[in-house]
Amino acid sequence: MRSETIKDRIKASMSVKQLIFEDQSLIAQVDDLIILLRDALKLGSQVLICGNGGSAADALHLAAEFSGRFYLDRQALPVEALNVNEAALTAIANDFGYDKLFARLVQAKGRQNDMLWLLTTSGASQNIIHAAIEAKNRGLKVVAFTGQKPSELDKIVDVVIKVPSTDTPRIQECQLMLGHIICELIEKELFDE
Repeated sequence: MRSETIKDRIKASMSVKQLIFEDQSLIAQVDDLIILLRDALKLGSQVLICGNGGSAADALHLAAEFSGRFYLDRQALPVEALNVNEAALTAIANDFGYDKLFARLVQAKGRQNDMLWLLTTSGASQNIIHAAIEAKNRGLKVVAFTGQKPSELDKIVDVVIKVPSTDTPRIQECQLMLGHIICELIEKELFDE
């Protein structure tokens, strides 16, 4: 019985990845995102990345791939997850409310020409939306990974990559896959000679 469930979940994950694979428009959007991120990093801008829950863990994961290494031993890239300072997170949530959590951190760290990369399965988290608004007001480019449902973020961000699913685990699996591909290609274009 469990083996069937395991196989069903693997099949579901493969099905969403197949939809991404076949969607030339989505692939072109990922390519556009790679260019935006690569060019920002090439100019010395930083990329701030954030999300809630599992997406916060994925933000940490992707930031580590950029600031550490992916395949190549190379210079560190300035990509930082906004959810790393527990004291700041709890103080901001306590004093200003959870909805303002990432907006305050964008205000503290974001500079014009930097980028904000949002990871969200729903696109509806108010702290993510407020962060996007704050970033746009400060002159940052804003990109987002979401699920397939329309959201308020669609109207705010510069580039939105919509994973064609409404199932949170499948969305997160695909967002991480795409993040790895983006990191690999940026690393190669900036450092592989």
